[in-house]
Amino acid sequence: MTEKEKKMPVLARNKKAFHDYFIEDKLEAGIELVGTEVKSVKAGKVSIKESFIRIIKNEIFAMNMHITPYEFGNINNVSESRVRKLLLNRREIEKWGAKIKEQGYTIVPLSVYTKQRLVKMEIGLAKGKKLHDKRESLKQKDQERDMKKYQKSFTR
Repeated sequence: MTEKEKKMPVLARNKKAFHDYFIEDKLEAGIELVGTEVKSVKAGKVSIKESFIRIIKNEIFAMNMHITPYEFGNINNVSESRVRKLLLNRREIEKWGAKIKEQGYTIVPLSVYTKQRLVKMEIGLAKGKKLHDKRESLKQKDQERDMKKYQKSFTR
């Protein structure tokens, strides 16, 4: 982890995405939030576990992203799982849109974090894993964990 990544607090992470998909490319996108959503997100009341990304008419949207209403909010609180627009450069949207149509990729949310007082989402261009690929990645993860335990016990 770089020094820059340590300073950005991660508010939500989609661990299942790394299990279910091969992540080919990553982008940072801003999230268009309204009302008291910013306060809720910065308080950690956000979940991207069940969310997904869609491109509609050359704009990109986060669907099913759950933000709990701000507890000290008022009637200006909005729906918890409304569709939220992501802020990206049009060329990036067109490039990823072409890959989705031609090569069978999908776009998945990876994490939500703050960067210089702004709320950002890291999204990934991904291709689905087959069952044997998932098993293989679990096996590698177990081997790495066992190796770290062994090295830790050996250095004592």
